[in-house]
Amino acid sequence: MDAQQIQQFCLSFPGAYADHPFGEDTTVFKVATGSTNGTGATGKMFAMLLFSDTRINLKCDPSVGPGLRAEHSAITPGYHMSKKHWITVDFAALDDEFARELVEDSYDLVVNGLPRRIQEKLKWKGLSARES
Repeated sequence: MDAQQIQQFCLSFPGAYADHPFGEDTTVFKVATGSTNGTGATGKMFAMLLFSDTRINLKCDPSVGPGLRAEHSAITPGYHMSKKHWITVDFAALDDEFARELVEDSYDLVVNGLPRRIQEKLKWKGLSARES
């Protein structure tokens, strides 16, 4: 999987869009919340792709992150992020399907924390929808 494929996958989720708040070298993928909260921000970040690199930062359940890092050398604590809630994934070193699952898990964690009205607007089925 290359950076362009990862970008396309991130943008395939309902309400997902790309932003460049840190400059053109870093693409941040957010879920549109429809609310600015007075800050000008219109979304919640679920992934950050480092330009010209094969690494992406993803939100991760704190109870899952340590196990993922222990099992996969391509997964490390979040680069320039909270090490408890974020992981950095070298997607070129992982199976494509597993990399996609990690991205989807990150999106789901963020959407799960949004108000129900936004979840409904996104037509999000919930965390358990994939497991059934």
